[in-house]
Amino acid sequence: MRRTMAQISHNMSRIRSSGSLIECTLGIALWASGIRYRKQYRMVPGRPDFALVRSKIAIFCDSSFWHGRDWPAASTAFKRNKSFWVAKIRRNIARDREVNRQLKHLGWAVIRFWDDDILRKTDRCVLRVKTLSRERINAGTHDENRRHRFLLRRRRDDKRPHPRRDSRTRRH
Repeated sequence: MRRTMAQISHNMSRIRSSGSLIECTLGIALWASGIRYRKQYRMVPGRPDFALVRSKIAIFCDSSFWHGRDWPAASTAFKRNKSFWVAKIRRNIARDREVNRQLKHLGWAVIRFWDDDILRKTDRCVLRVKTLSRERINAGTHDENRRHRFLLRRRRDDKRPHPRRDSRTRRH
């Protein structure tokens, strides 16, 4: 039975960029293993599905269809509107490469997992994230200013005069 254009349109409208099965599966596994993350982090290019801000790791959950896995062979499988789909997925692949380049330029590590790897080998995906996070934190590639900001913070028992308060109280 051939699907109508209305059915195809309805199916395509239900595809979401966030909250997919692969994203939820990986998110639950990361959280259960003690990895804390930000979802759909907007402070970096590409809005990664998960971002480990401290260790500067961007994690993307890529669908085989939308992101062109095995692209040369997969590009021949389209039956209808082939020129549209081939161009669209080529743009997605090019955008993924550009986002990877921008993130690496900003000092972020990029991990991209394919959907079937997430569903079948979730523990390997989590292990890869944990290993990279540990390496980056131990190597000191995470936010170097974090330690300095901690040292500059004032404590309640600090006896040094507060610069702004003193300047206000000394006015005559």
